[in-house]
Amino acid sequence: MAVIDNAIYVGGRRAASPVALADTFDALRQHGGFAWIGLYRPDAAELGVVAEEFGLHELAVEDALVGHQRAKLERYGDTRFVVLRPARYLDDEERVEFGEVHLFVGGDFVVAIRHAERPDLGRVRARLEQEPELLARGPVGVLYAVVDQIVDEYAPVVAGLENDIDEIEEQLFSGDTAVAKRIYDLSGEVTEFQRGVKPLREMIATIRDELHDDQGEPELELRRGFRDVLDHVIRITERVDEYRQTLQNALGVHATLVAQRQNEASIAQSEQTKKISSWAAIFFAPSLVAGIYGMNFDHMPELHWAFGYPFAILLMLVSGFVLYRIFKSRHWL
Repeated sequence: MAVIDNAIYVGGRRAASPVALADTFDALRQHGGFAWIGLYRPDAAELGVVAEEFGLHELAVEDALVGHQRAKLERYGDTRFVVLRPARYLDDEERVEFGEVHLFVGGDFVVAIRHAERPDLGRVRARLEQEPELLARGPVGVLYAVVDQIVDEYAPVVAGLENDIDEIEEQLFSGDTAVAKRIYDLSGEVTEFQRGVKPLREMIATIRDELHDDQGEPELELRRGFRDVLDHVIRITERVDEYRQTLQNALGVHATLVAQRQNEASIAQSEQTKKISSWAAIFFAPSLVAGIYGMNFDHMPELHWAFGYPFAILLMLVSGFVLYRIFKSRHWL
């Protein structure tokens, strides 16, 4: 069922809990206050009923149905359309899972649409119902509580990413061949997280500056709340920027280490080639002398010379020794 919770709030208290959406609109006219409707992956017909009753803009409704939106704040008349990108860190899988929450915030209604299992906006509703002073501030109070909850849930994600990056730094110098893929995957998660967090700075600042009471005076308490959330967002944004730079550096270090290992392997192979070539040349010289003397020509002066055999042996030894000394001096052996 698409409708997760549905209530009318008056003065910070739940005044009615309509079962059907049609009853919600009647109850809102009867009690006043504001309606807070929680939906989970509604279809076009269900969202269409809400859109028609509250006059939601068709472009925003289309975005809410399709999903896969970037974090953003848009205004359609007196209605704010807010897209938030919640995230949570899965310890068992060592990865970040991203969700999506759409909020339509008007003068007397809040429509919250989730496209993932998390975050649990029921916790936000339960918290606000325990804080009637905040809930009495109307739809903007609900918006603040939802944004605050999502930003608070970023903290474990930041801690998880930091731990993963520390592990990568250890893997870099261990020779683990899987480190490149892990860096690449983690870079994608950090980039996605950055896309969800970075727009919040401007969004929250804009909402904070627009807050005024019925007399046109600034809503000081809510402004302080949004300012506190903004401080958290700024710190998270700075940390995520650092993580992205660290991962880029890690990729550079990994490429350097791979090139260094390949170079060392090439040098080692070259040294082996030099040694083999040197010994082949040393053994070739005696073979050449032996080959010449083994041709058995009749007209070879040394064949009938009494010292011909010792001379041939000496020539082999001397040539081999000379070549050995030459290669040794050049550090080929």
